[in-house]
Amino acid sequence: MADTGIFATTGEVQYKAGVYASAVSNTEAYINSFMTQAESYINAVCCYNFSDNYTTLNVDVKGLLKEAASDIAAMYVINYDVAGFPSIRLAELSLDLLSARAERAISQLKEKAVIAFMRAA
Repeated sequence: MADTGIFATTGEVQYKAGVYASAVSNTEAYINSFMTQAESYINAVCCYNFSDNYTTLNVDVKGLLKEAASDIAAMYVINYDVAGFPSIRLAELSLDLLSARAERAISQLKEKAVIAFMRAA
């Protein structure tokens, strides 16, 4: 099976999910599904279809998309089964960090000035 995500790769999600992530959910099949969901969410919340226009975007915009999508997908991987984490607190800390970073990236993507910048890119 190959990566089917547009914004980020399986490897990038696995880095963020960490060493304690579930062996079931930290696989390409699951991550491909999580990436599709993350990409659709980002497109919907930003009211702009980055997926269809991905090749026309500049590297900075692609970086924000990569960050947001891989953060969201990594949260799905972790949330699937936290039993492998040494403590629930460590899983929560990971989820909090990923959530905060995804929210900031999406916030940047949504701003009118950034949207205009991206459309001109």
